[in-house]
Amino acid sequence: MQAFDLELKRLESRLDELVTVCDDLKEENRSLRHRQDTLMSERATLLQKNEQVRARVEAMIGRLKAMEQGS
Repeated sequence: MQAFDLELKRLESRLDELVTVCDDLKEENRSLRHRQDTLMSERATLLQKNEQVRARVEAMIGRLKAMEQGS
């Protein structure tokens, strides 16, 4: 009976460890998903700014060409 009790305690301890690991992984996953959301939002903002800058540069090039042709 003592061997059975020891094995049961060992299994119980291992199960507690696995629950802790599972909880840690859930928290890490939550944190990584939040970070991914933040990075995706930042990326969208940068893409939008990049598009605005590209449009402004193209407009300046157009004005420069118009000035060149007008001279």
